[in-house]
Amino acid sequence: MHSEKRGREFYILAIFFALFVLFLYGPLSAILILAFQGPNGGLTFPLNGVSLHWFANLFEQQAVGDFGGSFRRSFMLGVMVMIVTVLVSLLAGLAFRRKFVGATPLFYLSVASLVVPSIIISLGIGVLFQQLGLEPAWYSSAFGAQLTWTLPFGVLIMFAVFNRFSPSYEEAARDLGANSWQTFSNVVLPMIAPSLIGVGLFGFTLSYDEFARTLMTSGTYNTLPLEIYGMTTNVTTPVLYALGAVTTFFSLIVIGATLGIIAAMNRRRSKG
Repeated sequence: MHSEKRGREFYILAIFFALFVLFLYGPLSAILILAFQGPNGGLTFPLNGVSLHWFANLFEQQAVGDFGGSFRRSFMLGVMVMIVTVLVSLLAGLAFRRKFVGATPLFYLSVASLVVPSIIISLGIGVLFQQLGLEPAWYSSAFGAQLTWTLPFGVLIMFAVFNRFSPSYEEAARDLGANSWQTFSNVVLPMIAPSLIGVGLFGFTLSYDEFARTLMTSGTYNTLPLEIYGMTTNVTTPVLYALGAVTTFFSLIVIGATLGIIAAMNRRRSKG
């Protein structure tokens, strides 16, 4: 059996893809490597020894930076954004399955924030809170600012999901005597559950990494991206790289766990 000979175009595209991956992950790999600098290492190559010194230094008292507090705030904010994004996206997807007056303007209004520069949204919400005499904070103004980023993506994903969802499943359930709630909870929800988990992961990661929309709305206490940005002008040790490596590993763990849950749900559904 002879394999088909690949043409020159294949190798050109392969080289282009390899360069793209190198451009995408090259800077990240440099940060991960420099995080393992020795105790006397600096912020640049070459490595002055290899150790876990700077990872251990993360848990010590820092002269600059609030690692633990900023991480907790970003994590809590990400969870809040994730929950609201899933709920609103689900409800919007269900609502737009049927035509209603004003559906088209409402749809464009809901995704309009994607084309507005992030810093403008952050500035506008920050100014609005000040005009209303309210103190901007990560759990209020920053929470709303991040929802302008996550909700449009969640809504678009659920639109795509319900666009491929066959109403015949619901009709079959109603023919068997199920009411509207039973049809939704026992038929629709289990089938779209993997997509909802994906929307939740999307909302959490977008919130966890968001910088521009949080810049003017976080108030007194920084989230983790803002804390890292502030540290770049003050911290002169590889502890900054160690922090970047830890947050990257945390993001990968969250993504891996979510993908594992989705795969397990798909296997269970296929066996059922």
